[in-house]
Formats: sequence, C-alpha cells, structure tokens
Amino acid sequence: MVSAHRLKYMSLVVLVFQTTSLVLTMRYSRTLKEEGPRYLASSAVVFAEVLKIVACTFLVLMENNFSVRAMSQVLKEEMVNKPKETLKLAVPAGIYTLQNNLLYVALSNLDAATYQVTYQLKILTTALFSVSMLGKKLGIYQWLSLKLLMAGVALVQWPTESGQESEQKVLSAGVQFVGLMAVLMACLSSGFAGVYFEKILKETKQSVWVRNIQLGVFSFIFGSIGMIIYDGERVKQAGMFQGYNTITFIVVVLQAFGGLVVAVVIKYADNILKGFATSLSIIVSTVISYFLLKDLDPTSYFFLGAVLVIAATFLYGCERKPASSSTIKV
Repeated sequence: MVSAHRLKYMSLVVLVFQTTSLVLTMRYSRTLKEEGPRYLASSAVVFAEVLKIVACTFLVLMENNFSVRAMSQVLKEEMVNKPKETLKLAVPAGIYTLQNNLLYVALSNLDAATYQVTYQLKILTTALFSVSMLGKKLGIYQWLSLKLLMAGVALVQWPTESGQESEQKVLSAGVQFVGLMAVLMACLSSGFAGVYFEKILKETKQSVWVRNIQLGVFSFIFGSIGMIIYDGERVKQAGMFQGYNTITFIVVVLQAFGGLVVAVVIKYADNILKGFATSLSIIVSTVISYFLLKDLDPTSYFFLGAVLVIAATFLYGCERKPASSSTIKV
C-alpha cells in the first residue's frame, strides 16, 4: 500500500507533468518547421474526443465488472432512454469543442509561459459563473485573489517600451493579440462550460464516466462539423491525418487522457498542492520557453505578473475545499 503522504506528492508530480507537458508539446507542435503541411487543429480535437470516448467506455466497463451486457444496458438506459438528459450535454460539449480549438490558436500565437499565466483567468470566469449560476458565495480572500489575478495577467501582457517599432515588431504584436484574444475566449468558455457541467452532475447521480461519454459524442459531432466547414477542402486533398507526426500523436494523447488522469488524481491533492502544481507548471514553462523553445523574452513586468498570478492561485484556495473529482470534464 502506498502511504497517503507519498500519494499526495505523486499527485503533485502527475499534475505538474500533465499541465506542463500538454502546453509545451502543443506549442512545439504548432511552431515546428517541417516539410509538407502542418497538422489540422480541428482534426486533432476530433481525434482526442474519439480517444476520450474509448477510455471512458472502458472505465464504464470496469464499473460493471467487465460485463459487456451490463455496460450496454447502462449506456442504453442513460443515453438512449433519457434523451432530454442526454441533450443537456450538447451545450457544454459545443463550448468545450470551441475551447479546445481556441487553445490551438492561442498556442500557435503565444509562447507557453505567457499562455500558462494568462489561462489562469479561467479561475476568474469559473468563480463568476459559479456565483451567478450556482449561487455560490466567495470569501474575502477569494475576491482579493481574483483582483490579484487580473492585475497579474495585465502585467504579463504589458507592452514593452521601444524607441523604434519595426515592421517585424508590429507583426509580432498582431500575432500576440490574436493569441491573447483566443486564450481570453477560451477562459470564458471554460468557466461557463465547467460550471454548467457541474450543475448537470449535481442534478443527477449518473456515473461521471457515462456523462463524459455523452459529452464526448456531442463534442465529436460538433468537432467533425467544424472540421468539415473550416478544413473540408484540405481534408479532401490530403486526408484528416495530414501533417501528423510523433509529436502530434503525443499532443492528442495528452489532451485526451490528461483530464482523465487529473480527475483520478485530484482527489488526493488539496488546494495547496494544486497551487504548487500550477506554480511549478508556470515556472517550468517559463524556463523551457526561454532556454529550449527560445520564444520568450521575459521582462520585469512578466515576472511581477507571474508572481501575482501564482499568489492569487494559492489565495483562492484558502477558503474553499477543492471540487469533487466528479465535476471534472475529461
């Protein structure tokens, strides 16, 4: 038996690895220069949903003692015989699909460290939607943490002064703006979809894995429609898996199974441990972006903003226990 103390620190390692590796590999895959076309983000989103459905189906099978008949009965009862309940998942599924595509846009235009810090604004959007949709009340430390969070993100995005502004710098600023808008929209969609999904889970006693299968089916449908609309011609010309390589497959697997791993691990991690995971992830992303990817030139504003965001992450967890793992969308 693994001791609870050791299990907590194993959880920390897993959380840091999942959070950091997905961001860095996704960023690397979107900036890697190779011959031929770059892989389609819409294709990667659809492929990840297929893997999620397969993984959650296997977990439902485990819950039913590996009885295919029992699993089929559960899925039929919960998904086919309750169409109204199933259709409720279409809303968060559509939003999650949009969010996943936005993350590819964000990491195609922002360095990993800036993305990591800015994406913590999802704490703000989740808190505001929790107050408005679930009637939750925030304590004084949590409201203070949200103000620190906004100040920190603003400092990270603070423009650097320059006597001369070349065409290359203007182009760089335009690219960064696209990335910033993408990550802000992703934060907004993450907050709303997460709270909406939590509300649905609290209204029923259904298995979280069954819910994620329903969510995955809708996400697959919406993702496929988006891929046909925006990349249909390219798919016809070179196929859905054009531009795929080893790094691409790693990104898809991390995206598909990352949430699943976190959902299992998170129950062993308290708020302080999750704060450490977020902080370490930001630090690791900054170091790798600067030394290996060479796409980050940190300023004093960036470091001050990152410190404020890390402090806000810790402060927000001071008054409220972590959400149940059942509220995690994988």
